[in-house]
Amino acid sequence: MGFSIEKVIMIAVIAAILIGPERLPQAAEWLGRTARKAREYIQGARNRVEQEVGEDFGEVDWKKLDPRQYDPRRIIREALLDDAPVAAPAAAAAAPRQSAPIVAHTFSSDNLPPFDDEAT
Repeated sequence: MGFSIEKVIMIAVIAAILIGPERLPQAAEWLGRTARKAREYIQGARNRVEQEVGEDFGEVDWKKLDPRQYDPRRIIREALLDDAPVAAPAAAAAAPRQSAPIVAHTFSSDNLPPFDDEAT
């Protein structure tokens, strides 16, 4: 997070001045309790993950599983440029392909295109 030791000391000094000498022991106690609880919570979560994943938890390459490394544009480009032929079903491969004729429609003010007012 970009905290250096100088920044931490400066924050501690400012907090001590703002809190005051009367409430400083209670604030330090609260901070210690909160840090212990956070450490216990994190350790418990880590233990649960280790139990669910199993013995291979330490061997997992987490950087490889990072979703930020996957660029959808690159994945699509590689899939489209892939030279491997796609296997066609046997019936489709045996029958000759016939394409439907392309018919261009022209519309005018008398002949309007179809419109579905329920779809909007």
